[in-house]
Amino acid sequence: MKVKQIFYQVYYRACSKSRFKFIKKHIVSNDLVLSKGINQSNSYIAPKTFSFLNITNSFESINWNYSLHGKLWTYNLNYFDFLNQAELSYDEGLTLIQAFIAKGTTLKDALEPYPTSLRVINWVKFLSKHKIKDSKIDLFLYNDLKRLSKSLEYHLLGNHLLENGFALLFGAYYFQDEEFYKKAEKILASELEEQILKDGAHYELSPMYHQIILFRVLDCYNLVVNNTWSSQGLNVLLEQTAKKMLAWLKEISWTNGDIPMLNDSAPGITPQTSDLFEYAQTLGIVSILSQLKDSGYRKFDSREFEIIMDVGQIAPSYQPGHSHADSLQFVLNSNGLPIIVDTGISTYEKNERRQLERSTESHNTVVLNKTNSSNVWSGFRVAERAFVIIEEDSDNFLKASHNGYRKIGLTHRRTLSMQDGVFIIHDEVISKKKTAYLAEGHLHFHPNCRVEKVQGGILLNDNVLIHFKGQDTIEIKNYQFAAGFNQLVVATKCIYTFKNKVVVQVKPYI
Repeated sequence: MKVKQIFYQVYYRACSKSRFKFIKKHIVSNDLVLSKGINQSNSYIAPKTFSFLNITNSFESINWNYSLHGKLWTYNLNYFDFLNQAELSYDEGLTLIQAFIAKGTTLKDALEPYPTSLRVINWVKFLSKHKIKDSKIDLFLYNDLKRLSKSLEYHLLGNHLLENGFALLFGAYYFQDEEFYKKAEKILASELEEQILKDGAHYELSPMYHQIILFRVLDCYNLVVNNTWSSQGLNVLLEQTAKKMLAWLKEISWTNGDIPMLNDSAPGITPQTSDLFEYAQTLGIVSILSQLKDSGYRKFDSREFEIIMDVGQIAPSYQPGHSHADSLQFVLNSNGLPIIVDTGISTYEKNERRQLERSTESHNTVVLNKTNSSNVWSGFRVAERAFVIIEEDSDNFLKASHNGYRKIGLTHRRTLSMQDGVFIIHDEVISKKKTAYLAEGHLHFHPNCRVEKVQGGILLNDNVLIHFKGQDTIEIKNYQFAAGFNQLVVATKCIYTFKNKVVVQVKPYI
């Protein structure tokens, strides 16, 4: 961890955030102008009925502390994203806000900095859209911002601190508050520079979180260019950041518009790539040219195949909570359809399922002695991390290795190449101690794939052939594919064992 994180871990424990006293004074809000953005997906589906993370729950009286579906579900309830879904009326939204305020003294998770940040943004957007002037709502919202400003997530950093900054910026404009603005400007100026890599990726290396942060950057740009209360100091930063992030998103997305579900990514959580580009266009923002590099992802293309390989590090080093033990894995689409896939995530709970979904065996790479290449633990922690070395890197050829198995004297090296439309993987295990070991390569197929074992390999959907050379055994078995949070589907995977070296070819089958 950074020294800053350690300091704030100690500080927040010593100085309880619960000491915040509700401010009771007359608060004046201001009318904001916002260009039409992206509607949130429908999560408020009937009166007092919410659907988050593929779990629906109805209340007689809304319990904002409801915890039976896990903390992330409770967080979503308190984000208030539903205020900005297309079908929610003015009356319904206002009623939900008032119901929330009425429970103010009993709220728990809602008062934490992260859900507070998202709720602030959603309330300001809703109140501004409908030109609502309500002194009770404004006072509650102002106190949310004051409490947030005193509990910024410097102990976590990463996307959490960015969300704090985005919320303070919205609050600053809504209340024309210089204190909120100065804190927002400080956070965004420093964190966007650090968290957005040179190739445009968000440094947590999750395409899903990249989309989330890009959406916030676009919303903030929308805010500052359409409202002239403060100086224009953040305009250029937000615009340039959005351009870089759009460029990376364009490069990492499949041609069908989907993002690869790498690290902590799941479908149905964020706006689609196409929606983000359309939103940017309405704001006059055009992406710049970029190439996948600093993020550690590489992309290969042929007439039939698109392949993305991960040769990046566990990142960021001081906040790797959304990283997986997936060094040197790849995913593959064929003719626009997912074929070899990341198994995805279905939970953020600290349980066996979360542990499995972050493990090496749940990714398309090599497992040695049935251990993880990086020690993922406690839901969002990583120890004994693999370090990846890129040995050769060109348009159609990539060689890299990692030292995640250094404790047992082993190194995994993987070479990927594209030759005449055939995708070729060379796996090699380098042993310094010349001791016996078990090497298993894992390939996970999308649930819609038809899988047939044939001589020397595997046939997928009658048109993709995976051929092995140098393997000892090939085993076909079932696994549980995460189609989203709390949504598991039975699918098929292949485990191939080998000694020292193996060659895997993926080619069109005619």
